[in-house]
Amino acid sequence: MTTFGKKLRECREATRLSQRELAKLLNTSYSVVGKYERDEMTPSVEVAKKIAKLINTTVGYLLGETNETNVLKDPDMLRRLNQISELPENDKHCILYTLDGLLQNVKEKQAFNH
Repeated sequence: MTTFGKKLRECREATRLSQRELAKLLNTSYSVVGKYERDEMTPSVEVAKKIAKLINTTVGYLLGETNETNVLKDPDMLRRLNQISELPENDKHCILYTLDGLLQNVKEKQAFNH
């Protein structure tokens, strides 16, 4: 089982933040962030929410309630998702609609080949 600390570290690294940078954004010391990552300390709910927002994930992912944020381990995928999220709603909708079609096509090819 992957712990809060391990998930925190993976997501922090995927967003290319150092422990010091994250600590500064949280108004704490980097040693506290290190303790979170080593599971020696657990942040409060409010701090966990702030951490999740800063590293572009959810508290649910950090707590192991969902695995939906695995794409955040890939910096290129994270960059693309962030770029899409910054677009106007209509453009976002068109891109996601196109992606859905491409994903469906790949799934059908995989099903046909097996």
